[in-house]
Amino acid sequence: MDWDKLRIFHAVADAGSLTHAGDALHLSQSAVSRQIRALEEGLGTTLFHRHARGLILTEQGELLFEATSSMAKKLESASARIRDSEEEVFGELRVTTATGFGTLWLAPRLTKLYAKYPDLKIDLMLEERVLDLPMREADVAIRMKEPTQADLIRKRLLNIRMRLYATAQYLKSFGTPEKIEDLQNHRMICQTPSTPQVQAGAQLGQQVLAYDQASTLTVNNYFGVLQGVLNHIGIGILPDYLTADFPEIIRVLPDVESVEVPVFLAYPEELRSSRRVTAFRDFIQEEILAYRRFQSERKTED
Repeated sequence: MDWDKLRIFHAVADAGSLTHAGDALHLSQSAVSRQIRALEEGLGTTLFHRHARGLILTEQGELLFEATSSMAKKLESASARIRDSEEEVFGELRVTTATGFGTLWLAPRLTKLYAKYPDLKIDLMLEERVLDLPMREADVAIRMKEPTQADLIRKRLLNIRMRLYATAQYLKSFGTPEKIEDLQNHRMICQTPSTPQVQAGAQLGQQVLAYDQASTLTVNNYFGVLQGVLNHIGIGILPDYLTADFPEIIRVLPDVESVEVPVFLAYPEELRSSRRVTAFRDFIQEEILAYRRFQSERKTED
């Protein structure tokens, strides 16, 4: 059905006159009349009873006017939201990141984002596979390496390291290792070697497991590793960004850590002006600044 003809029909039905509708649409009466006749022919029905004092909708015309009125209200609402979009953030935003970062750092902080933008709909996709942003498999990505795909805006958020952590209760029961060789006397918790993970974490895992511990716990994600550590099962390999939210974990062997792992935020060039993407980017940067302040204060205290 021709949208232009429907627009003209709605104006005529609303005004009850070809002349008045033409004035509102800046069309001649004859042009309006031709469009109405063409619409009636296309639908195979009469939409108006023509009287000397104006036009009256037929039963079929009333059905169509009800539909166009609903469409007009929706279009008016959409136009208003578009005009107001400089202040509002709403709609769906698809975010992809690694399972560990998404579950342990990002998801708990989304409360603040929703408080600021309650109409936002976030689809959080947690997986190690790198989704294709230019092909719009996701809108925004947070990854533990610099994206190589073309036509992306990218920003380095922070650097993280994989380190060894345990609880005070575990260390009280089993002792605190003083050198890396002492790890052979402890139960180690780390990601399963075959699990997709950042190379730095895998290398640190290989280093500590080389001491042939009698007992280990391997899990296919960092959430499981963290739960093992928090429940005093052993010493775990975890990303250092967890220390802000889990102060009960204590770093073990401060000289043992992975190389730096860069964390990047990226999104397609075509979404540069998206209010949803801008709001999410600003939110992430604010949270990263808060995390850096925490790290700085912690170092000062140490």
